[in-house]
Amino acid sequence: MSNMPLPFSKAEIESIICSAPTPFHIYDERAILANARRLKAAFAWNEGFREYFAVKATPNPYIMKLLAAEGFGADCSSGPELTLAEQVGVVGEGIMFTSNDTPAAEYERAKALGAIMNLDDISHIDYVDGLVGLPELICYRYNPGALKEGNAIIGHPEDAKYGFTREQLIEGYRIARDRGVKRFGIHTMVASNELNGEYFVETAQLLFELIVEISNELGIRFEFANLGGGIGIPYRPDETAVDLEWVSAGIKERYDSIIKAGNLDPLKLYLECGRMVTGPYGYLVSTVRHLKHTYKDYVGLDACMTNLMRPGMYGAYHHITVLGKENAPCDHVYDVTGSLCENNDKFAVARELPEMVPGDIVVIHDAGAHGHAMGFNYNGKLRSAELLLRENGEAVQIRREETETDLFATLDFDALADFEIASPIALD
Repeated sequence: MSNMPLPFSKAEIESIICSAPTPFHIYDERAILANARRLKAAFAWNEGFREYFAVKATPNPYIMKLLAAEGFGADCSSGPELTLAEQVGVVGEGIMFTSNDTPAAEYERAKALGAIMNLDDISHIDYVDGLVGLPELICYRYNPGALKEGNAIIGHPEDAKYGFTREQLIEGYRIARDRGVKRFGIHTMVASNELNGEYFVETAQLLFELIVEISNELGIRFEFANLGGGIGIPYRPDETAVDLEWVSAGIKERYDSIIKAGNLDPLKLYLECGRMVTGPYGYLVSTVRHLKHTYKDYVGLDACMTNLMRPGMYGAYHHITVLGKENAPCDHVYDVTGSLCENNDKFAVARELPEMVPGDIVVIHDAGAHGHAMGFNYNGKLRSAELLLRENGEAVQIRREETETDLFATLDFDALADFEIASPIALD
């Protein structure tokens, strides 16, 4: 088993556990900020560049506040995500509201906050116009269909529920123009957790060419192109991270040859990355509770699928480090499991690891995005705490663990005493 680096030692985690028992998620502030600054630097050639952090990836206001201080906006897809953005001071066009099957109240909230509305379907133009009026700035999500391959997570674009077709897109901008809209943006996102950098350069080229076509046909000018997110992270030790500088250089080359050559410069470029911003810098820390030896050898943790859904849901790989045994031989094969009453509640299947005993501390890597965020309460499981490892080495709690009081807050146990059961119906 190859080692993957950690920002803390076993002794440091043991000290943290004294006041914050496992399981918990912990995020590395220093690494997140360094990565955020690298992303900004890579695209600094584009004067209007902005990253809209995908709130769904890590919806914690402390993390969002760190990123907002770096100039990041917020990519939101629901009312509660809009609330989180507002709470950290991200409002107005600092919010990209990209949603689908959206309730009226959330469109109203987005309009009130001054968010950029990124509409998902041509029918939503009339819906929003009748509800709150078309905003000054309108953006549509483009689904290129068979013109662009998807990837394993999103699938083929033509099978995805998201976005306008090319024909609908042209008609949609025509409608908005004729109704007095003066400012325009365009968006696409057709991949998730993609490690091939060429994919993002090709996506930019496709969108740039479409901007030229629509601009010439309709006589409108685009302010921005949101290239989406989907930049993957190397979950496995043998995988290589996307070269942001190479991707940026490739996009700049297409920008110069298509947008500048078409006299459509300046065009602001936006991204909406989530996973690649925080994913590699968050960890699920858990303790070995039991070992079981039947037809296979099992390591049972005090964490379960409610703390990290991806392995059970997607069969996704997350690297595992046993603290203090980083250099021990990986001469045991285990399924690493949780306590959920579901057989897919496994963090690893047939994984070669060092020999483990109850009390060992296990760190599950790359849990900084789509980890705690995807938690749930099936089996009455309570979601764990979130901690932030500050740049000065201090670990602070940024979300406490749930309690049974939280879990049952929506139930009225007092009224239960007065709830009467109907008499059973007699059967002949």
